[in-house]
Amino acid sequence: MTKQRLIKKTIETLEKLPEYKVHEIADFADFVLKKHEEQILQEGIQHLVIESESYAFLDGEEDLYDERDLKEKY
Repeated sequence: MTKQRLIKKTIETLEKLPEYKVHEIADFADFVLKKHEEQILQEGIQHLVIESESYAFLDGEEDLYDERDLKEKY
């Protein structure tokens, strides 16, 4: 089913519901949209961090500690 057809079908269904149910669905749609926007924002931030040279100095850093430095092993 195409997006436009699905939207049309949803609108037809909403028109049959009482007003308080339409408000409930509108709130849920707002929630889903905000989650989607947050996901896009988070992915954008991750992309910026990955592409950034801010932490490039860590790439060549040697390991200062290993398992022998542990006092207790779990």
